[in-house]
Amino acid sequence: MVETGLSPALFLCAATILHVSLDFSERLKAMPEGWLHAMGINVTHATQDEVRAELTVGPEHLQGYGIVHGGVHSGLIESLASIGAALYALPRGQSVVGLENSTSFVRAVREGAKLHSVARPITRGRRTQVWEARVLDEEEKVVATGRVRLLCIEADQQLAGETVTTPLHRPE
Repeated sequence: MVETGLSPALFLCAATILHVSLDFSERLKAMPEGWLHAMGINVTHATQDEVRAELTVGPEHLQGYGIVHGGVHSGLIESLASIGAALYALPRGQSVVGLENSTSFVRAVREGAKLHSVARPITRGRRTQVWEARVLDEEEKVVATGRVRLLCIEADQQLAGETVTTPLHRPE
């Protein structure tokens, strides 16, 4: 028997993810994360090496000038980086949390635009990961780019005063 250092529950979770993590997107759809679901973002591909998503811009994504609010791009970029980083960290008995998000808005888009995004790792260490992402329009023109730095949290570390007990948020 191989000693993993993981609790039985975390080991089972990691083994389950490894079993399906060639593409974790269907699993994400079965247990949607609150913000992604509220924004109508569809994760189409999710592995520890690349995460992709699609979004059709609606009125809920717009700011006062009728263009996509920068927070939508920032949130999309951070969400995809966090998903990929978590898929890499989970088998190691870790969770991840964002430390820094630097997003540049390159091109304004309006309601009805169909956007897609891709995030990939730049570096993945024991304590931190850095991911980069791009948001593109239907013509493959860059709409936004970003980098996200994430902290890898050990199973016994606290986050906001509580021990992280599950790798995915599950509302009560």
